[in-house]
Amino acid sequence: MLPVSPVNASVTAVPPPTASLGSDGLDWAAFLPLLTDTFDTDTVETWLTPLHPMGWQHGVLTLAAPTAFFAMQVQAKYVPTIEALLTQQLGQPVQVQLQILPATFRAGGAAPVVASATVTPPPQANPATASWQHSSKLDARYTFESFVTGKSNTFAFTAAQSVATTLARGEVPGFNPFFLHGGVGLGKTHLMQAIGHTVLVARPGTQTMYLSAEQFLNKFIKAMQDKTQQRFKEIFRGVDVLMIDDIQFIAGKDNTQEEFFHTFNHLLSEGKQIILTADRPPHDLVLEERLKSRLGSGLTVEVHAPEEETRLAILRTKAESMQVELPPLVLNLLASHIASNVRELEGALNRLVAYNRLTGQPITEALAREQLRDLFKAYTRVLTVEDIQQKVAAHFNIRMADMHSPRRAREVARPRQVAMYLAKQLTQRSYPDIGRSFGGRDHTTVMHACQQIDNLLPRDPLLAEHVQLLSKVLTGRSLN
Repeated sequence: MLPVSPVNASVTAVPPPTASLGSDGLDWAAFLPLLTDTFDTDTVETWLTPLHPMGWQHGVLTLAAPTAFFAMQVQAKYVPTIEALLTQQLGQPVQVQLQILPATFRAGGAAPVVASATVTPPPQANPATASWQHSSKLDARYTFESFVTGKSNTFAFTAAQSVATTLARGEVPGFNPFFLHGGVGLGKTHLMQAIGHTVLVARPGTQTMYLSAEQFLNKFIKAMQDKTQQRFKEIFRGVDVLMIDDIQFIAGKDNTQEEFFHTFNHLLSEGKQIILTADRPPHDLVLEERLKSRLGSGLTVEVHAPEEETRLAILRTKAESMQVELPPLVLNLLASHIASNVRELEGALNRLVAYNRLTGQPITEALAREQLRDLFKAYTRVLTVEDIQQKVAAHFNIRMADMHSPRRAREVARPRQVAMYLAKQLTQRSYPDIGRSFGGRDHTTVMHACQQIDNLLPRDPLLAEHVQLLSKVLTGRSLN
């Protein structure tokens, strides 16, 4: 069991700033003894002393950690308090960012190859603008090493690695912007942040900015309220790598879209990397046409829902990181019946492990069915034509309304035929019933669609892969 320290301890117990701070900045080694007033000595020696200072950038103190597991523990248990202490000591907001850098800790804990142990803060920020001048921290868990790949996400993973490798070498971006899209909980954010981690490990001086579209919107509004728009422009247009999650959320915000458009163009013209994620491809976003055109001008990659084999691998990796052994029957149960996204899959595993550790009961298949009955219930309902339409529409990035519309464009007609085919394969509905569910179409239209897909499957490997993946995802609802 890992030691749990009083992370909520009051920061007022720390000695006054003169005890460890000088006018020239913070000495990390001198700061460590002050933490013993908040954490116990064993905790400081085990978890905090091994951290190596890497540098300071825009109010973010970067510390190197030896492994992903080590970084996860420090991030969860100690970073919030360290940030509060440093903020009090320096008199300005401080964020602590952990980077996984195993090479730093080899050869008996040799000193890091970059940066010194003394971190000098930048000039005091204007209190009116300090609240929006910081980006979100990268999650130490989201690295390429911890990303589980399968047929559904191999291309996205390889593309993200290519972007990271190019940036790590200091070369001009080849894929710019790099745009990842897909459903919730499929790994888009993981891949985006993995790029950031890779770049910062290889080139610690790289100025990266990671935040959600909602945060970008809020920061822009705050800058307008404070009349510091110029400072906002300088910060966002001065980064080397800009990463924005869920860009679809700036839809309908005209001023924000205008600012992002100009920021986007400036960074692109300067050869800076832009990485974005969304729940759909650029051409389907409800944004200005000129902005959609820019977003789709680089490399756009879809992240698909994981197939059963990948889900099983994800569960095994997660269980290993949690230092818990689960019977194969339990792992297979979860992988076979929770098909919507990785987040739900990991949530189910977390619930079982928590129950085991709190009650001492072994994790069995019967226990899993009992404890996850509410989650499984959502997957046991009868599969409907509407379920199939929604899943197929999301998979092919078309509107649900296109399933019922008379449009015959290929990008709409083919997914609609796939949905009709799957409706006939996976439900007990008749051809006329299915036709009525697709905008009142005649039963012969449904029959033709099914025959068309049947004929194409042996000759079109990509279509066959789409149909197989959709079939697995949809049948994952059944508990047979």
